[in-house]
Amino acid sequence: MPDYLSKLTPDNAAMLLIDHQTGTMLGVQDIRLDQFRSNVLALARTARAHALPTVLTASYAEGPNGPLMPELLTMFPDAPVIYRPGPIDAFDDPAFAAAVEATGRRKLIMAGVTTDVCLYFPVISALARGYDVWAVYDASGCWDTMSELTSCMRMVQAGAVVCNWAVVTAMLQADWRRQEAAQHTLGIFGEHLPFYGMLANNLAHRTPGASAGE
Repeated sequence: MPDYLSKLTPDNAAMLLIDHQTGTMLGVQDIRLDQFRSNVLALARTARAHALPTVLTASYAEGPNGPLMPELLTMFPDAPVIYRPGPIDAFDDPAFAAAVEATGRRKLIMAGVTTDVCLYFPVISALARGYDVWAVYDASGCWDTMSELTSCMRMVQAGAVVCNWAVVTAMLQADWRRQEAAQHTLGIFGEHLPFYGMLANNLAHRTPGASAGE
């Protein structure tokens, strides 16, 4: 049985970012496009902060789906980028399956541009291959809210852990005493969770000498 009770760590997880292409992203309607983009970048920055093995993939990039987000290619210049000529399920592409296997990790953090297809299909395939899967719903999206909700339900029924990007970021940080990683995590939270940036600003500008209760 897959082990869903153990936590993600920088030593046991890999990041799969699936089909975050600038054509298909325009069809996501259950979340504002600017928020969707921010969530994807927050998740990607988390992977980079903890040096997670990362695999990028795109489907039918020469067609209407369009190219991958340029920020992802800049962020991961050495990561394998699998351009799938036909398969809709990323795991149906042998090169993608091989790249995931090459990470040596059995816990996969996965996000896909559309939750109902680009994420759901490879999540099911990964589970069938014995991987533990953490499906990040807010770095994925759908045409409407009902499609998003039912897709998340199906992934839970199949055995995936469905969560948001902040859960992944916090779990990988694990302890604020990990100072080097903490600086990256604080930066990610501050930029991509606006309320957290405001909290940090409030703390930085507390009146000198004031007690916590004042």
